[in-house]
Amino acid sequence: MLTGKKAVIFDMDGSLVDSMWIWPEVDRIYMDKYNLTAPATFHKDIEGMSYVETAQYFVRTFTTLDQTVENVMQEWRDMTVRLYATKVFPKPGAVEFLDQLKKDGIRLGIATSNDREIAEAALKGRGLTKYFDSVRTSSEVASGKPAPDVYLKVAEDINVDPGNCLVFEDVINGILAGKNAGMEVCAVDDEFTRADKAAKKAAADYFIRDFFDVLKNTYERC
Repeated sequence: MLTGKKAVIFDMDGSLVDSMWIWPEVDRIYMDKYNLTAPATFHKDIEGMSYVETAQYFVRTFTTLDQTVENVMQEWRDMTVRLYATKVFPKPGAVEFLDQLKKDGIRLGIATSNDREIAEAALKGRGLTKYFDSVRTSSEVASGKPAPDVYLKVAEDINVDPGNCLVFEDVINGILAGKNAGMEVCAVDDEFTRADKAAKKAAADYFIRDFFDVLKNTYERC
């Protein structure tokens, strides 16, 4: 998996850290507050969207929501920063894997659809900031996942050709973003996307249950 790779780029939520549980809770609290009813396609609609794109979706979709995109984002941010800083933990084997990558001189990056303040809260809260040479969000590029923009931006930051980068992702749109960037992608198992396991394997180059699979060379080739 790592043969010939000069950089590893991680999606954050559901891939590097166990945080996907936060968003349904934030959505529930927010929708209850404003008496909103999610459409049946809600979760698929927002999968892979940037923070800004998701807020725009809320304002566009929920016509009774008398809020600006900026107000929606700020309210979400206030609710989630504290949770990310205190309740989010790395996936099993992630820290050990990061230590090994650093020891081997591999460049490391984060390419997340999340908000920068929230991403930094999660990384700082668990002492992970020191590992990464670049942290980029989809809000900082033209288009969110499945567009390749955020992955290409990280590769540019760390001065590594996309073909020499390996991506770890937990959702279909993220996997497609990595592939669209010309990178190999390892799909990461996560409780919140387990129903998509077959599709994730079909789209990715590798599949792991956790990062110990990489360390022990027990990962699956897809």
